[in-house]
Amino acid sequence: MNRFSLAVWNIYFYIAFLAVSAVVIPVLTFLVALMRIFLSARQTMKRFRRAISWYGKSVAAIAACFIKLRYEDFSKEEPLPEPFIFVCNHRSTSDAFLMCVLPHEVIQIVNSWPFRLPVLGFYARLSGYLNINNMQSDVFFEKAVTLLKDKVSIVFFPEGTRSGSRRVGNFHGAAFRLALMSRTPIVPLCISGNENIPPKGSLLLRPGTIRVRRLPAIKWEEYKDLSVFNLKNMVRERIITELNQMENGI
Repeated sequence: MNRFSLAVWNIYFYIAFLAVSAVVIPVLTFLVALMRIFLSARQTMKRFRRAISWYGKSVAAIAACFIKLRYEDFSKEEPLPEPFIFVCNHRSTSDAFLMCVLPHEVIQIVNSWPFRLPVLGFYARLSGYLNINNMQSDVFFEKAVTLLKDKVSIVFFPEGTRSGSRRVGNFHGAAFRLALMSRTPIVPLCISGNENIPPKGSLLLRPGTIRVRRLPAIKWEEYKDLSVFNLKNMVRERIITELNQMENGI
């Protein structure tokens, strides 16, 4: 795609993104608020989090003519009871939107910057996303365990910041400490193809195919005897191994 076509496509995307956001966010908010009259607070929150997922799917649909999103379920197992701790590699700012493919009620663990975004930051707070940078450790784990007890799955990007390349950075330990505390199954998610959607330090989107591959869950019985250090490295190696296969066309 030449520069002119790329510029035209990006103009289309961002205008459509703003237009859809201006319509979808108020409509979904109104519907969820209406449900609150008839449903409990817990049931309303579940639908609110699903509404955020629908918004993510709306954004993916806008880009679908140039950016293909494929969800590949390689779990190969009988369905496990929710919740899960999802652990993802982190290549792009678009990673957060990709979680719309998950068929679960989820919240994300994020750094401070998403909370500073207009509108989206407000909804992230309302839906229960946790800002790991602005919380004391004991408060963070208390809130996270409460969410898991409510059957809310939690998404971690344990590299902490996007790599902007195919390299997988070192993992921080919070996700794995939480797993050991709560005995929750860990589900590795491998994200491939979006390191330049958009490139690091840019808002310019490029055509491509993004793949999100779900690996088999790692159950408590499989990791209960591991330290946080060994567990995070085991999960990281599984993700790296699978990413290598994905990028070789497997």
